[in-house]
Amino acid sequence: MTHAVLLSPLAVQDLIALHQWITGEAGRAIADGYLDRIERKMAGLAQFPLRGTPRDDLAPGVRTLVFERKVLIAYRVEAAVTVLRVISGQRELAPLLGQ
Repeated sequence: MTHAVLLSPLAVQDLIALHQWITGEAGRAIADGYLDRIERKMAGLAQFPLRGTPRDDLAPGVRTLVFERKVLIAYRVEAAVTVLRVISGQRELAPLLGQ
């Protein structure tokens, strides 16, 4: 079964902030490529939504998926896959998910 992959408003803000930061550090072409790869990783959740690690300790039904050892994609699988946040793997997740 294929799921739709949706982005929460916070996930959209996370991606914009990430793109802006990378643009400032490495240029727009690098930032565009990095975000393209993240978007492909998230799109893959349509076919394999349960491949991430269950993180019920953060919030009920939350799963996380690591992207290139630096970014965590936090999402929930229901009728669709909803990406909740896309953040640095070094940040504390619980406060960002309302815990």
